[in-house]
Amino acid sequence: MIPQDTVSLILDTARIEDVVGDFVTLKRRGANYVACCPFHNEKTPSFYVSPSKGIYKCFGCGKAGSAVGFVMEHEHCSYVEALRWLADKYHIEIVEKEESADEIAQRQRRESLLLVSEFAQKFYASQLQTPEGRSVGLAYFRKRGLEDATIARFGLGWAPSGKTALVDAATAAGYKMEYLLAAGLAVQHEDGSVTDKFRERVMFPIHSVSGRVLAFSGRTLHADNPAKYVNSPETEIYIKSRNLLGIWFAKGEIARSGKCILVEGNVDMVTLHQLGITNVVASCGTSLTVEQIRLIHKFTENATIMYDGDSAGIHAALRGINLFLAEGLNVKVVLLPEGEDPDSFARKHTLEEMQNYIASGERDFIEFKTDLLLSDAGSDPLKKAELINDIADTIAQIPDPVKRSVYVDTVALRFGIESSILFQRIAGDRKRMQEEALRQRQREERSYNDGSESNSEAQNIGEKGPGTGSGANWQEPSPAGEEYLENRILAPAEQDLLYYLMTYGTEFLEFESDSPYYSGTEEDKPTVADFIREALEADDCSFANTPYRALYDVYFELYDKGLQQEDILKTILNGPDRRLSDLAARFSTRKYQLTVHDFEASLTSTATVLSAGVPKAILVYAERRVYNRLEEIRKSLRTMAPDAQMAALQEMVKLQAAQKRINQRIGRDKKELI
Repeated sequence: MIPQDTVSLILDTARIEDVVGDFVTLKRRGANYVACCPFHNEKTPSFYVSPSKGIYKCFGCGKAGSAVGFVMEHEHCSYVEALRWLADKYHIEIVEKEESADEIAQRQRRESLLLVSEFAQKFYASQLQTPEGRSVGLAYFRKRGLEDATIARFGLGWAPSGKTALVDAATAAGYKMEYLLAAGLAVQHEDGSVTDKFRERVMFPIHSVSGRVLAFSGRTLHADNPAKYVNSPETEIYIKSRNLLGIWFAKGEIARSGKCILVEGNVDMVTLHQLGITNVVASCGTSLTVEQIRLIHKFTENATIMYDGDSAGIHAALRGINLFLAEGLNVKVVLLPEGEDPDSFARKHTLEEMQNYIASGERDFIEFKTDLLLSDAGSDPLKKAELINDIADTIAQIPDPVKRSVYVDTVALRFGIESSILFQRIAGDRKRMQEEALRQRQREERSYNDGSESNSEAQNIGEKGPGTGSGANWQEPSPAGEEYLENRILAPAEQDLLYYLMTYGTEFLEFESDSPYYSGTEEDKPTVADFIREALEADDCSFANTPYRALYDVYFELYDKGLQQEDILKTILNGPDRRLSDLAARFSTRKYQLTVHDFEASLTSTATVLSAGVPKAILVYAERRVYNRLEEIRKSLRTMAPDAQMAALQEMVKLQAAQKRINQRIGRDKKELI
């Protein structure tokens, strides 16, 4: 186990913008940073990082938390594993307390898979210096024009011909066989024997965005071997569709240049990097996936497809265009001369010549498709109509209506047709796409909820800022599966109170001497937290929704220990309970929206806003509790006996009178606040 003082050191050292910046390109906006969220697909940045508060928050999907929470969410690891990741990043030594064998095994499994993969990479690299490796593997790399520095930088290597070369070396070094098998580095046969997964192949390691070795792509050098490339199978640490070869080396230049160049082959990517074009990634011999495009989108909105000039390359480029456009990226295509691939073409040209070729050869998808297909259409009007429909269908993939309109005008001008005809076809395409997306979401929801309405209802509950009373002015989604709310009527009011606690809990309330809440002396001024707790205890009530009640209880547990607001928030954010951490982050941040009310509030001191807003939030909660009770009575009236119905109706009359009085006070307090 990690000692508590080491945990504190790790959490105090970690900088949220530094940690998040390892995975996402952040752009400064005032005191904060923004980016497209790494946890869901979005076209417009709604992911905020606040260095001053030490938290991240996505206003699109609702994900929020601290540096350790971000690592847990992004890397799909436990709290302890996230702490170790941060300790490694900041070079903090962890002196372990004694752990049980089960605890060690559980903690080390994922890390062991990463470590054994990194061992394999070093092993393969070292094999280039053996007689077999030099004569075959290293000779191949040099034949392809790769320099020793490039080979070392990308960690290239050679898988020897021996059936158990890696297995023997790894087990001799102390790595367990189960991790070699789980990492896809070894294969167990029906007779129980184990052999290396890769043999007699030049090896290309596949890195994560953070630089860890996840998997390998191995190329055979035997012309008679039909399996030219063999890639690692999917494992606990590697999902093929979510990774790109070279992303670790290219992400910085992609962000700086504002463009990503996508190639197909492993050597294509490495050769272009060696030449000096370092914003290049490869799809690693697999068909391009939406997840890979979303990975690119984390760093740029512009992509250039550079595939071979043969038929296969052209068809792959055509398929890639639609995928990129559907994800909101701007895509262009560079086709190389027939018979050339990026590797061979780059080796024949200088850096400047290659850059000029790309700049002059880039064509948008309309020009690319038109030039490619118009020659086949010739003077045949039906084929020409098919071409126009095909281009219109491609434009329909673009989410941005302004971009769609610009492309429609371009196509209409090029082919001399009415733009309204194109818009009509695109509208039909968009409608079908939306209907299919809706059906897909419904299928996913049914699968997720397993027929239950509870979770789907919870996902529709919004959060609001303080003092709105209804939740209509500040809507924010609840992450699916994280927040089951038992009472939708009381949820918005409970959210208001938690907002005040998480943001201003230890602030003192400055009531005027004529206020009904004035304590009588300056020394007896209540804090926001004390005022809220005393009001709820006076009414003998507690939060109805379990996650909100849990956060409320944890807050006051820390508050009663004498911690300051910043320390309370930090303790919850950095705790192992991701549910509480997410909620605390969400209730302590609010996306800025410029409205008349916001502008007026900005001219009012925090003390004035709190002295009016906190009592109003408590009154709103009281009104919601009355309304909730009224709803309970209304629902049960039909099944009551006549005598019980009379008593219930009398209770309803009293409750309605109380609700009216509270609403009158809320209205008066609202006027005072304004």
